[in-house]
Amino acid sequence: MKEVVIDSKGIHYKVLNFMIEDAINAGATKIVLENVNGQRFLLDGVNADVELEVHGTAGDDLAAFMNGPRVTVYGNVQDGVGNTMNRGLVVIHGDGRDIVGHSMRGGKIFVKGDVGYRVGIHMKQYEDNYPVVVAGGTAMDFLGEYMAGGVVLILNIGDAPFTGDWVGTGIHGGVIYVRGDVPEFLLGIGAKATDLEASDKKLIKELAEEYGRYFGVDPKPIYESRFTKIVPISHRPYAKMYTDD
Repeated sequence: MKEVVIDSKGIHYKVLNFMIEDAINAGATKIVLENVNGQRFLLDGVNADVELEVHGTAGDDLAAFMNGPRVTVYGNVQDGVGNTMNRGLVVIHGDGRDIVGHSMRGGKIFVKGDVGYRVGIHMKQYEDNYPVVVAGGTAMDFLGEYMAGGVVLILNIGDAPFTGDWVGTGIHGGVIYVRGDVPEFLLGIGAKATDLEASDKKLIKELAEEYGRYFGVDPKPIYESRFTKIVPISHRPYAKMYTDD
């Protein structure tokens, strides 16, 4: 393994991204970024077998359009992590902000803590290729908005009542799981709560175990809890706005 360490303190995000690109082109298989403080677009569009380790707070659009690398963040991330990501893994040892997984098409994002608004918006899938977003804490409003595919799993480890409003607004594909109860009045247009099947329980168990490996958490009390499953009412939630069908 060829490891490159970069001190990111005070480096403009454009310069830092050029430095990352140069390291990859020179054969680096692991890049460690120290003192990251909001630099944007880290590892965007990268299609390489490389590992990125971020120490600090990653800026907007971390791993956007990413296709294969593995990213570990020892800190928080700002908006848009995994935007239109195709493949790879992002593990965040902190909190995520808004639109985590925006238009994500594949790969996995694991967030140890909470996530913000519109997480999973426009996520999609093609056949067996689908994206996964897992958050250990809770999520804010418009979770899974306009989802067309994929899986969003909110583990709600703190056990506080889930209060995110407009869950699944416009959802027409994919599935949202929330540990605990999600009152019907919190569901958005086009979303409904339904019973878990054996396949749902198996998937939740697998993802909770993976979460536990990354963050040193016992997954058994998590996956043995009650979960609410939220799915689309139909694949055309707004059809009557435009047609008479």
